[in-house]
Amino acid sequence: MVQAVWNGVVIADSNDTVVVEGNHYFPTDDVKAGYLEPSDTTTTCAWKGQAQYHSIRVHGAVNRDAAWFYPDPKPGAEAVRGRIAFWKGVEIR
Repeated sequence: MVQAVWNGVVIADSNDTVVVEGNHYFPTDDVKAGYLEPSDTTTTCAWKGQAQYHSIRVHGAVNRDAAWFYPDPKPGAEAVRGRIAFWKGVEIR
């Protein structure tokens, strides 16, 4: 079981993560959506496509843009479709 933990709370746990470029991508269904807030931030990866972000809110603290996903990944990155990854101090264990 792989978990994403921030501010003492498990944000996601799964037996089905996909590792791409050292990041664990969790199935959307294995992420506790109640901790995620939509963000207007987007970035573009040359081979994965356009990423969108969520901020994480736990116990009143906010970790801005700490989760990202590719809603429509490029053909070479289909493995990340329907999955969310974390960074910015989110512990993956």
